[in-house]
Amino acid sequence: MLGLLVAAGVAAPSLVAVGCGGQSSAAGAPGATATVRPASSSGVAVTHTASAAAAVPVKPVSSAPVVTVPAGVGRAWKLVATVRGEPAAWIAQRSGVTLLRFDQGLVRLALHAGSAEPGGGGWRYGASIGPHEVHKVLAGFNGGFKLSYGSVGFYADGRTPVPLSSGLGSIVTYQDGTTQIGAWHEGVPASGKPIASVRQNLRLMIDHGAAAASVETCGSACWGSTLGPGPAVARSALGIDAEGRLVWAAGESLTPAELAHAMTAAGVQRAVELDINPFWVAGYLYQHHSSGPKAIPVVPGQHGIAGMLLEPDGRDFFTVLAR
Repeated sequence: MLGLLVAAGVAAPSLVAVGCGGQSSAAGAPGATATVRPASSSGVAVTHTASAAAAVPVKPVSSAPVVTVPAGVGRAWKLVATVRGEPAAWIAQRSGVTLLRFDQGLVRLALHAGSAEPGGGGWRYGASIGPHEVHKVLAGFNGGFKLSYGSVGFYADGRTPVPLSSGLGSIVTYQDGTTQIGAWHEGVPASGKPIASVRQNLRLMIDHGAAAASVETCGSACWGSTLGPGPAVARSALGIDAEGRLVWAAGESLTPAELAHAMTAAGVQRAVELDINPFWVAGYLYQHHSSGPKAIPVVPGQHGIAGMLLEPDGRDFFTVLAR
């Protein structure tokens, strides 16, 4: 049961998002291309494709969040975080699915590199919530499938530990702090916008506001192998709605169809399934204290991630930070 919690933040400058991830998918609309060379000895080029999606307006704020978790969470959206007094994040729970919604004008997404996946050092956002974001973090949640899975990709800090593939569902965060979701080279990335990070996982679960037909007809071959005999396991996804707000969704016993339909009912236009199975699906809100943030689990019954993203984790994950 979620209790009433209030977080007091500390002001800090806005960040540049970069990071890493877990399982795979993508969405968009073709357009003119421009090639950007990351500042990396690898010489990897990221090709930008014009996006049909409208730009997300950015509000000029820099304060840390104040997080308030309602004592009772139901179907209606309830405010859980403000940035400089403006509503920034909401929560709802519907049919076994927890939904977190974020205003990109007030927050930004950061992709973190896990200690094992992709591993290595020198990442802007590493294996735990770092000191440069500790007073700005509103929320954190799991990344995608393991990087060895196949239908995945990972790019951050000018490095590409797993190549990006056309058509895969892609969570693209630009250096201006805005994030778009779509199919790689079929809607994302936007032409001429420098990229901070890309996490690819499978094909799009939702596109043009409709769930993929395969959520009803295809199981593990399309949406990942489950621990157990049936398709209803812990699942998660990240989507974007028509207003450009990000929506994370997760539950402990969901089929692909149940997860997708909960998101379309919440107005999600495009979405990528993230990791599945109980050991790898978890979401947190962060209550701030003078000693640092305290993690508050948001998915009823979640197994959880050791250290709750405040300590190093082997897998990639995302944080949501106040601008």
